Amino acid sequence: MSDPTGGHGIEVVAFDGDDTLWHSESHFVDAHRRFCELLLPYVDDVARIDEQVVATERANLALYGYGSKAFTLSLIETAITLTEGRITAGEITEILELGKRLLTHPIELLDGVAEVVDELAATGRRLIVVTKGDLFHQEAKVAGSGLADRFDRVEIVSEKDVATYRRVIDACEVEPHQFLMIGNSVRSDVLPVVELGGHAVHLPYTYTWELEHVEGANGADHGYHELRSIRELPALVEKLSAGGA
Repeated sequence: MSDPTGGHGIEVVAFDGDDTLWHSESHFVDAHRRFCELLLPYVDDVARIDEQVVATERANLALYGYGSKAFTLSLIETAITLTEGRITAGEITEILELGKRLLTHPIELLDGVAEVVDELAATGRRLIVVTKGDLFHQEAKVAGSGLADRFDRVEIVSEKDVATYRRVIDACEVEPHQFLMIGNSVRSDVLPVVELGGHAVHLPYTYTWELEHVEGANGADHGYHELRSIRELPALVEKLSAGGA
């Protein structure tokens, strides 16, 4: 595909999937609340349950990676730990059902996503998805979004770091300054791209997973853009392509 910007502007727009294109974390929040209800007969302290879930997820990250399956396994381990093995088979079955519902929940696009994707696709720019999590689940989400045919490529990765984005940018055969990434996580979607010299946009979501928090980060100090709505993205892309800061 020819470069619509003449080689100087944004040629590739990359989207995060979860909580940028479609709702995700809100479903995890609902599952977590139900999990707490299951454990309250054993542990009468929701804050303690919250802390143990986060600690278990953090400890398991290198083994399980990201996504609903990893979350479910960490919930089961947390339940066994906090109840000192007293959790029943029936209650573990309920936790497994929480995980299955996360895997089968219908895809709900965020407001404005379909229109913005269509608008950017019409400019001739290449659109891609860069998302992390379970391969099968993320593939199903892309397929279920109704947007799959708009994207030039879909990258499902185990981690979003500098090395990953360098590989993605190289695969797109563009320079970092011709690449823009938009996502809800400063840690995963923004800072690694900025480090490479690319453009990055933070689009906050209602909820942010604890392990994605970055203390004190802001666009003014770290060289990225903040948007309140994805509907603001096309104008920003045009501004950057025209040489705007």
